Amino acid sequence: MATAIVTSKGQVTIPKLVRDGLGVETGDRVEFVELERGVYTVVAATRDVRDLKGMIPKPARPVSVEDMNKAIRRHAVR
Repeated sequence: MATAIVTSKGQVTIPKLVRDGLGVETGDRVEFVELERGVYTVVAATRDVRDLKGMIPKPARPVSVEDMNKAIRRHAVR
């Protein structure tokens, strides 16, 4: 099990084994995600938003802004 010590400034050094497992390097970001009270997971936040391009296929036909607004109104929580 990898451990780290919290400094007086609230900083920790992520152990090399954990950095390697997360695939993070100097300057990369990590997120602390609360799973339940007092339990967190550390997630690498190294992906650029541009990496998401192409993940969702284009619709078969263009969707108008009016159609999008209608869909939003239909699914709005009241």
